[in-house]
Amino acid sequence: MSDEENTPQAPGIAAAWAQPEESENAPRRRRGVGPDPMEQLRNWTPKTRLGRMVQSGQIITIDDAFATGMPIREVEIVDALLPGLEDDIINVNMIQRMTDSGRRVRFNVMACVGNKDGYVGLAICKGKEVAATIHKAIINAKINIIQIQRGNGSWESGRGAGTSVPFKVTGRAGSTRITLLPAPTGKGLVIGATGRKVLTLAGVTDVWSRSKGQTRTTINFAKATFNALKQLNAHRITQRDQETLNIVKGRVIE
Repeated sequence: MSDEENTPQAPGIAAAWAQPEESENAPRRRRGVGPDPMEQLRNWTPKTRLGRMVQSGQIITIDDAFATGMPIREVEIVDALLPGLEDDIINVNMIQRMTDSGRRVRFNVMACVGNKDGYVGLAICKGKEVAATIHKAIINAKINIIQIQRGNGSWESGRGAGTSVPFKVTGRAGSTRITLLPAPTGKGLVIGATGRKVLTLAGVTDVWSRSKGQTRTTINFAKATFNALKQLNAHRITQRDQETLNIVKGRVIE
């Protein structure tokens, strides 16, 4: 075997090159979903230092990419390190504005992506066409992906990998405030439908919640939930508390 075959590769890049090329008789991709990520990885020419490190095999996990401290500016980096991310369109708004030349129509799209196992991203984009704006929102959500902490912060929880939040956290967006509270295993997501989408893609399966402000605003509700998850990474936790609360960062390794 050659040295190139022995060099470790990111899982997405390895899957892209292992996937057979599509034939002419193969079914076409659904309209509006954008180009195939696997094809983009095969034709990828990195433009950033982090991208070149991922393509060369120096970085093969998303945790290693976060540890470098360099910002993620290419969506192919996320596709290479976290293949198979699921996406969900949180909200699509049509914005109409009357100008001297006539009525101007634009679209406002919020998208959320995640692997349902400790990684989630959220973004909002504006554009003139729905399909292009949705694709752009999904790309920005991947670039804004974060790692979250999960744990068993409730006194009713048992041992094992954390499925809830380890402690109370609050996120704010506009006038909306969302407080996430630890819940026992099996309780489910006691939160509004919008926040449930974000938490499901993040891999949180049990949580209590409190809300204040204008919670009917879908965009602010999703942003507040996402900001609450970001606050989990802003706290310093001792090793003893991590073991007591069964805190896991990112994926749950079985």
